[in-house]
Amino acid sequence: MKLPSQDAAARVAPEPGGYRIQLPRRTVRGPLQQVVGRLLMALFVLLATVLLVYAERDEYHDNADADVDFLDCVYYATVTLSTTGYGDIVPYGDGARFTNVVLITPLRVLFLIILVGTTLEVLTERSREQWRLNRWRSALRDHTVVIGFGTKGRTALQTLTAKGLSKEKVVVIDPSQKVIDTATADGFVGVVGDGTRSDVLLRAETQRAGRIIIATQRDDTAVLVTLTARQLNRGAKIVSAVREEENAPLLRQSGADAVITSSSAAGRLLGLSVVSPSSVTVMEDLIQQGSGLDLIERPVVKAEVGRSVREVDDLVVSVLRGHRLLGYDDPKASPLQATDRIIAISRARPQTNTLDREPEQ
Repeated sequence: MKLPSQDAAARVAPEPGGYRIQLPRRTVRGPLQQVVGRLLMALFVLLATVLLVYAERDEYHDNADADVDFLDCVYYATVTLSTTGYGDIVPYGDGARFTNVVLITPLRVLFLIILVGTTLEVLTERSREQWRLNRWRSALRDHTVVIGFGTKGRTALQTLTAKGLSKEKVVVIDPSQKVIDTATADGFVGVVGDGTRSDVLLRAETQRAGRIIIATQRDDTAVLVTLTARQLNRGAKIVSAVREEENAPLLRQSGADAVITSSSAAGRLLGLSVVSPSSVTVMEDLIQQGSGLDLIERPVVKAEVGRSVREVDDLVVSVLRGHRLLGYDDPKASPLQATDRIIAISRARPQTNTLDREPEQ
């Protein structure tokens, strides 16, 4: 299924094929405000020039009728500032000529700067945006690509950023320009386009990503995105969400390392809330990072090697040894080995990037 890409804003860097990459940026003033501001400055310069000429109108000569009135002053200021200079009205007094040299000439230069400045700013902005885009591409490695920035995608990123993931290491893909505007306003890089297309995934440098989160609205779209992403990147960890549990095996066959079934998970929590409301409160606390209790995965530190799982400060739930996941009550889980990773419950701690940095041994 192909979703149409929409027109991007002026500050979005265009890409071949109609797809666009949008870098996060704080805009101080909108384009209309900038144009109105420049227009007001130009009118102020014109008015100042008219008043200067009108104050010394007796030292100006009009070839048509010799007298210089207010309209003639406006006419002279206009043709002078625009460097047209027809020569029908000229200053002949020393004071008027001195004023032309000292005041009107700088005003003429300022007027031209204001007029040309808009064009120069547009060209400079495009060059700067292209430079930022090239710099971003060259530095992007082992990042996180999120395909779909709906409720699931936003919540996933909130959890990752709460764990210390830098927003500069995240690229969001979505077919809606409004959604990408929201993502860039939050500080993420956005790509407008259909995540099932390989050229869109390549714009997000998916081939160099370390993690890929697929949070699309449809299960068939999630399967296509997973297939395409796995074809581009064999080593990335791909996590996908589906609505129906019967589609989970298909996603795993397509290359997903982990599949989250949203409807089944919600149903289990609903059922649990009936028989044990407090348990649901604890579960919500565990999956909400940064407050109360956190469910974490970390490597075994040097001081914990050789100990039992019950001797660890954190409450160990499981031990990951190689590709085997051992329960806390499994006799093989103890003693802990240096290469083990533990899944444990601990108190929320200050934000650290657990994705890119391991704790000190």
